[in-house]
Order: sequence, then structure tokens, then C-alpha cells
Amino acid sequence: MSKRQESKYKINRRLGENLWGRDKSPINKREYGPGQHGQRRKKPTDFGTQLRAKQKLKGYYGNITERQFRKIYTEAIRKKGDTSENLIGLLERRLDAVVYRLKFAPTVFAARQLVSHGHVMLNGKRADISSMFVKEGDEISLNPKMRENVQVLEGVSSQERQVPDYLEVVDQKAFKGKFVRTPKLADVPYPVQMEPNLVIEFYSR
Repeated sequence: MSKRQESKYKINRRLGENLWGRDKSPINKREYGPGQHGQRRKKPTDFGTQLRAKQKLKGYYGNITERQFRKIYTEAIRKKGDTSENLIGLLERRLDAVVYRLKFAPTVFAARQLVSHGHVMLNGKRADISSMFVKEGDEISLNPKMRENVQVLEGVSSQERQVPDYLEVVDQKAFKGKFVRTPKLADVPYPVQMEPNLVIEFYSR
């Protein structure tokens, strides 16, 4: 098991939830945090509840950095409309999140690696910045040499999740998809409950 996978599953155990709904998650066997004090339960404060909501959302998208997450929050409050919905929409527009949603990778961590290694094409051009935002109508595809990659094939064949309707698989054999529209919170197939309103409250303190 890689260091990144260990880190990923540690996030699950620390939060006490199977963030990505994976059968392999150790939380399926042990519903408590890591370490000798993992089974202790404390009544959370309002701050603790808000912090946990932020950690869940950050963790789900590959445990992105605090700087990146705060930047997305700042963009969400700048845009018109419901800030919570804006936050989710921006997170789902990240290129690594789109690659993951299209099932081109088994995990969001693997999706980020595909992007950073230059294996993803955006509208026919190489894109290697995982945090870049895609727009409605953008086409996302994989470099042809990655079509037989073990992780890519694992992602495509996975029965743990389906491609949501705000994305479209244009050509499955060519590993090509399209970002149809920016989703709302209710559209996103999170395996666990996400509370972006608490995240907004956390940063608004």
C-alpha cells in the first residue's frame, strides 16, 4: 500500500466515515479513529462541528491544501447566488474532480496524479493543473497511451459509483467525456452527508 493510500484511509478513520464509499476502507471494520484514543467520543462544540464539515469536504476532494480551499471559498462568496451551492459547484469543476467523476480513475488521488503527469486532455490540449476549473461544454479525454493503464481500467470498471448526469461520457472507448453543467449540492453523489453551509459558517467567523 502506498503512502498516499495510507494517508487517504487515515482521513476516513479520523473522521469516522467512509468518505468515498469504498469497499476497501478500513472504517467498514473499525468505526473509530486511529490511535489509542480513537474510541473516545466527545460532544462537539459549534466550532468542532464546523471544522469537521470543512475537513470532510477538503478530504473528499483529495485533501486539498488549506490555501487552495480558502481560495475556492473566496471565489464562492464573490459569485452571485447561494454561497454553499457556489462552493460545491466550484469544487466539482476542478479538473481532477471531473476526471474522477468520469471514472477515468478509481480515486480522486489517482485522478490528480493522471492530471499532474500530463495524461489528461482538455478540449484536445494537454492539461496538467489539477486545480484548474473546467467550463460547461468542455471536453475531457485521456492520452491514448493510458487506455490500458491498470488504474484507469479499475476506475472505469468500478461498480462503486456511476457517472452523474451533469457529466456525459461522449466516447467510452476513447475515454472522452463532457462537462455538461455545474451541479448543485443535491446533484452530487456524495457517499456521506456534506454540509457546505457549516463550512461557510466556519470561514465567516
